[in-house]
Amino acid sequence: MQQEHADPRTQRRSGGNAVQADLATNPYRVDRDRVASSPFFARLGGVTQVVSSTGSGLLVHNRLTHSLKVAQAARAIAERLNARPDLANLLDKLGGCDPDVVEAASLAHDLGHPPFGHLGEQVLDRLARHRFGLSDGFEGNAQSFRIVTTTDVRGPAAVGLDLTVAVRAAMLKYPWTRLSYPRPHPKDMAAPPRGAAEPTDAPGTGSSKFSAYVTELDDVVQSRTFYTGRLEPWQQTVEASVMDTADDIAYAIHDLEDFHRVGVLQHATVSAELNTWLDNAVELAGLSAADLAAQERQPGRSLETLRRRLHAKDSWAVDDGAFAHAVAKVRSELVDGLLAVRFDGSVEAEQAVAGFSARWTRRLVDAVAVIEEPTTRSGHVVLAVPQWHEVQVLKFVHRRFVLLRPDLALHQRGQARLLTALVEALEQWVTDRHEANRLPRRLHDLVELAGAEYAVIARTDPSMLVGATGETPTGPDAVRALARGRAVVDFIASLTDNQAAALLDALSGRTGQLWTDAFVL
Repeated sequence: MQQEHADPRTQRRSGGNAVQADLATNPYRVDRDRVASSPFFARLGGVTQVVSSTGSGLLVHNRLTHSLKVAQAARAIAERLNARPDLANLLDKLGGCDPDVVEAASLAHDLGHPPFGHLGEQVLDRLARHRFGLSDGFEGNAQSFRIVTTTDVRGPAAVGLDLTVAVRAAMLKYPWTRLSYPRPHPKDMAAPPRGAAEPTDAPGTGSSKFSAYVTELDDVVQSRTFYTGRLEPWQQTVEASVMDTADDIAYAIHDLEDFHRVGVLQHATVSAELNTWLDNAVELAGLSAADLAAQERQPGRSLETLRRRLHAKDSWAVDDGAFAHAVAKVRSELVDGLLAVRFDGSVEAEQAVAGFSARWTRRLVDAVAVIEEPTTRSGHVVLAVPQWHEVQVLKFVHRRFVLLRPDLALHQRGQARLLTALVEALEQWVTDRHEANRLPRRLHDLVELAGAEYAVIARTDPSMLVGATGETPTGPDAVRALARGRAVVDFIASLTDNQAAALLDALSGRTGQLWTDAFVL
């Protein structure tokens, strides 16, 4: 294999080069191939994006198809930026923007998403913190980073995928841990970066979003060393910012496609919301906060609430004129265009969906720019003002008319109970000393791995292990308890939706089938 050159961005934690099994010679293509070959990547085909495709009768996006579309958009953005001579010096100054890096990071960015999408993430975080006392709980981005650096055993040394500095850094959408790194922590800034602030309903719990657990802190530090002096400790790399922007673009478009296909996104309700706001924007702007909240179920009020929230959180970018134009643009393209004709599976219907997706993707990808000194609420890669507002409105339509539906909530409450029961069942198994020698090998190995990690932290910086109880774990029993908790969470997070359901059926005695391909022990 060709030797990697001395570029510090190509360094791997092992210090080695590509190995004989790698097909590519470019180190970033090697990383892309390692991610794409990972079983953690393959499992994303069975992990919910918003709703499971099972029973829908139609194809809806899962985490795998979402990741592929993010990678497609991210690479297109990177290529456009590199084609601009006026940006060459700035991109070099900020640390680089390689299309292969952003593609690899985009393919890897959702590896850690657990069964049942964001709902599963919330359930596992609550259980990790309160049941197991894990200080940094569970977070999908941090789990993705843990997989590529630690728990994926298909790499050259059976510990992570041994990716380059550039790709690992590009995965750090939120380059901090929940509570302890960097110091001072970005959650304590006057205007915290997006995701760094603590949840308003859970003060003292740390950042709501973060990209690494304390167990992977050494990998964070090593992957960010090259960017010291180029970026603030809490800033994304340019390549991470490209991936983040592409993720937003993909979300804004393909989730609307899905719910138009399955008949959930209704023309009448979306039209009423957007048209009412456009026709009554001045009157709605004059409502008091109390009156607006009291009228929240009436058309137009939710959109006005969004406008006010953007002013409160993103005053650096929001513009009322651009917001109104964005609402009108979405009404024209989505309401009067795509939703005006019911999706019936015909050639015409498929062409309408494809045209909507292609137009919007091109419009948003073409509107990306790079700024040298962004606000703390933004990365270096930004959308132009009109398109930024359009993304906010598109995401609003998805949230208001899909995510807040009672029937979806009913489905998700059942999934939450399933995951909770599965955590309890596996915890009982992993703590049963009479069954220790029959524990699934993968779960056993994860307990051993986490035990070694937490033992080191307990010796070197035990304050990083302080959990929801406020007590510092001391002694080998406390460390083993943390290790068992992290191992159970790691194990469940690596399952597909169907594997999680099948495993709980087996553990609860609801199936008489001894061997099944729905899960592997």
